[in-house]
Amino acid sequence: MKDARLRVRSLVTALTLLLITSFTVRAQEEGNGFLSDLHDFRVNNYVALDAYYRFSATGDTDTLNEIVAAINDANASMNSVAESTAGVLSEEQVESLNVEFDKFKDLMRSNINDVRNTGYPDLRLVSDMANQALMMNQVAAEMYAVAQESSETEINSRIEAARSAAVTMAQMMAKYSARTHSSVAQTFQGSSNDIPLDEQARMFDTLLSQVTEGDSQGQLKTTLNDLTSKWEFIRGSYINYNDNNVAFVIDRYSKGILRGLETTIGLLQESAV
Repeated sequence: MKDARLRVRSLVTALTLLLITSFTVRAQEEGNGFLSDLHDFRVNNYVALDAYYRFSATGDTDTLNEIVAAINDANASMNSVAESTAGVLSEEQVESLNVEFDKFKDLMRSNINDVRNTGYPDLRLVSDMANQALMMNQVAAEMYAVAQESSETEINSRIEAARSAAVTMAQMMAKYSARTHSSVAQTFQGSSNDIPLDEQARMFDTLLSQVTEGDSQGQLKTTLNDLTSKWEFIRGSYINYNDNNVAFVIDRYSKGILRGLETTIGLLQESAV
């Protein structure tokens, strides 16, 4: 009888530990998913901004579709953040980001309509939208930092460097498009108080070196080599902007780098499991 009680007690203890472990793992997965959603939100809004600058110069339907797709992706990420059960941020914090996003979407809608109705952008509204994008990103970045500090999330330095690199690249793409396609490229180059393009490029250098540090085998090694080669090809164009640079090539390679970073993040997450 005593042995039977001991076995029952041991079984209960084992089940309790299993449940605690299960809840901990689930909380970490939800917390990491929350970080991923916030990251995607930040990147997609700058991808939309990049597409808008190109659209403002051409009015091209395909480019308009790029804007819509990026905004829809950002909207989906925002909804996931709002519906998250991770408990990382308060409802008030999430709602404050949603408010800034609504302002950005309204400005994007107004700017698109200006181009479609008049054939050219309203420079004041474009400037307002660029500054709103910067403000919204700052709010999202602060929330991301809070989520990182939460006990529900595990931090992987290479993944975080890859995410920071992706946000930086998306910002550079938008700024490069503003300088290339804006009708007042000499006086308007994106938001009024953002980091200069060449400084961002050097920040990207540092972040990319952090991503490539450590063991890299198989597909991860191939992916890192590919995005590093792409960066080496266009780096000089970001460091020393020149009107003679071929903008669509810079945009294509930049998007390739974003895709490479997305793949890298996925592979690093798999290896961390």
